[in-house]
Formats: sequence, structure tokens, C-alpha cells
Amino acid sequence: MAPASEHEAAYQRFGPALVRKAERILRNREDAVDVVQALFTELIARGAAPVDLPYLYRAVSNRALNVVRDARGRARLLERQQATLAPAPRASGALVVGLDLLARLCDRLDADHRDVLVARYVDELTQDEIAALYGVSRKTVGKRLARVDAAAAALAAEGA
Repeated sequence: MAPASEHEAAYQRFGPALVRKAERILRNREDAVDVVQALFTELIARGAAPVDLPYLYRAVSNRALNVVRDARGRARLLERQQATLAPAPRASGALVVGLDLLARLCDRLDADHRDVLVARYVDELTQDEIAALYGVSRKTVGKRLARVDAAAAALAAEGA
């Protein structure tokens, strides 16, 4: 087991070169510093034996490549899941209410109608659930939804 001071000395001696190596791979200095510091933190925590420069270069290269690979994997997963992250358009009578129409409607409606709009088309609550949420009657919710639907139809007609 190596004392932490040996690893600290190795960090002081080889750290700048290791950061430059990681930076060439990652093209980001902050990420490169993080990779090198994480490596030495792990070595100290494990109480690993002193290591030589070739080992450190390999370890930093592998860790930096893992960061690149993981970032690409996350990007692919987000790209695949992007369609499921956005709420699907909902039908309002004969009109399909999508995100664009919802955003434009929010600009035109007062707060009470916006609340009902979001609760119905984004949160997908029923009229009874909306009434309970806002402490109004179901009939009031129905009237607000009718006004929202009329405003949506008017906006859709303007856009056509």
C-alpha cells in the first residue's frame, strides 16, 4: 500500500502532462482536470501501490475515452427518447392540440383558462379532477374548456 503522499507527489509531477493528454481527447480542459483528479482520488482511496507514468497515461486515456463514449451514448438515448419525452398532441373535438398550439394559446388566455388548458391537455386530467384541483364546479371547467376550444379553433383557422 502506498501512502497518499506518494500519490500526491505523482499528481504534482505528472498531473499537468496527464491533463494535457486528457484534454487532447476530450477537447475540454475542465473535463480533463476532472478525469485526472478522479483517477488520483481513486488511487489514493484504494491505497494502490505507486504507479508509473505509462500506467497513468493508459488510465487517463481510457477514462477520457469512456467520457466521450458515455456522452455519445447519452446523446443517442436522448435522441431516441425525444419523441416520448414530449407530450403527444391531444384531440379537442375535430382539432388536434399540439405543443405549438398550446404555447400560442397560453399567450392569449387569462390565468384561469391557462390553468384549465394545461391541466386538460398537458396533465391530461379529467373535468372532475380539474374541478377538484381548482375548487370550481365541473360546469365551470366545462365552460372554460369550451372557451379554450373556441380560442384554439380560432388560432388554428388563423394559421391555416
